[in-house]
Amino acid sequence: MNKIFYFILAFLIFTGYNGLQAQSEDEKKAQVTEVWEPQPRVVTPGSGFVTTPADAIILFDGKDLNEWVSTNDPSSPAKWVVSNGSFMVKKGTGNIQTKRTFTDYQIHLEWRIPKVINGSGQARGNSGLFLASTGPGDDGYEIQILDCYNNKTYANGQTGSIYKQLIPLVNACKKPGEWQTYDIVWTAPRFNDDGTLKSPGRVTAFHNGVLIQNDAEIKGMTKWIGEPVYKKHGPAPIKLQDHGDPSEPISFQNIWIREL
Repeated sequence: MNKIFYFILAFLIFTGYNGLQAQSEDEKKAQVTEVWEPQPRVVTPGSGFVTTPADAIILFDGKDLNEWVSTNDPSSPAKWVVSNGSFMVKKGTGNIQTKRTFTDYQIHLEWRIPKVINGSGQARGNSGLFLASTGPGDDGYEIQILDCYNNKTYANGQTGSIYKQLIPLVNACKKPGEWQTYDIVWTAPRFNDDGTLKSPGRVTAFHNGVLIQNDAEIKGMTKWIGEPVYKKHGPAPIKLQDHGDPSEPISFQNIWIREL
C-alpha cells in the first residue's frame, strides 16, 4: 500500500512540475512581444458619453443579449448575466460574439471595472473587444480592456492598445467602479483573390472621449505569442472576451454600432 501511495504521489508531482514548466515556457515566449517603455502619459478624461444616433443598430439595450451568441457554439445564446441595465462576464462560459457580421463600422461601448478589484498587471479586470472575430482558432483584432488606473503593465498590452501591436497615445483610464467608454471606427482589411493582403485594417479609437488610436494601421490578427499575421476573411462578428481572471468580472452597457 505504501509503495503504491508513494508511486502515485511521485507521478502527480512529476506531471504537475512538467505542466508548470510548459506554462513557464509559454510565458517566456509571450514576453518576447511585450513592450514596456515608453509608457503612455496619463491624462484625466472627460465623461465620454454620447447620445445614440438615430441610424444605429442597438447591440445591447439594457434588457437582453438577443444580439449575442456563444463564440464556442454560435448556435447557442450568450451565457453572460444581464442585471440592472447592464451585463457581466460570467467566468468560465467563454467569449460571446454578435449574431450579425460587419465590415466597416463605428461602435460605441461602455464598460466598468469592479470598484473593489484585486490582482495586478494583466490580471486586473482583463477583457477585450475584438473588432472582427475571424473564425475558430483565430482571435481577430483586439483592443484591450483592462484596469490601468495606477496599474502598470506592458505598454502594448494596456487599456486601449491594439493588443501586442499598437501602444495607445495616452492612458485615459478612470478609477475602478466608474463607467468608461470606447468609441471606435474600424476599417476592415481587404484581401486579394489569392488570399494576400490588399489593404490593412485601420482603427481610430477614443477612450472616455480622448483620442488613443489615430487612424492606426493594424499589423495583423492578435497573438499572445508570436508576431501578428493576416489571414483572409470577409465580414465578421464582433467579440467580447471572457479572459477567465480571478478578479471580479467586468460589466458592459449601452452598445451600439453604425455600419459605414
